[in-house]
Amino acid sequence: MVSETEIVMTHAELVLRAENWLKQQGCGIVFRDEFRAVTYNHEQPDAIGWRNHLSLLIECKASRADFLAERNKPFRLTPNEGMGDWRFYLCPPDMITVGDLPEGWGLLYAFKHQVKKIHGFPPNLNWRAKQPFNGAKQYELQMMYSALRRMVRRGHFDSIYEKIDD
Repeated sequence: MVSETEIVMTHAELVLRAENWLKQQGCGIVFRDEFRAVTYNHEQPDAIGWRNHLSLLIECKASRADFLAERNKPFRLTPNEGMGDWRFYLCPPDMITVGDLPEGWGLLYAFKHQVKKIHGFPPNLNWRAKQPFNGAKQYELQMMYSALRRMVRRGHFDSIYEKIDD
């Protein structure tokens, strides 16, 4: 029998959990790693969402080796070049500890039936308070532009003018 601390998940499973978690946090737009957009800093977030003028980024790690390799990416070495006003790692329990985290990063653990907040969240979930980063908005906008451009090329863009009953 596998204990909660021995949970094994694939990267793809973690990404879907990250996408759902971002939606639960009020992100109205969420992209997951299957969405490939060319950005000048070459960052491809596993999951990124936007809410209330803020971006939340999640990097999913299914192995400790992947987490350690992440540290050497240029946009991690220079944090102001990375996306996300809030940045989190999502992993199985205890794979990454709070002591392993780069400054400003939060930590989420993926348990069998829930994603648990471990570290790095604003008080009372006030995302505007003390955001640890000023995400590189030019790269986030490149992602948004790429998504909208795809809608235009596929003939779906005009649907944004349709009235939605909220």
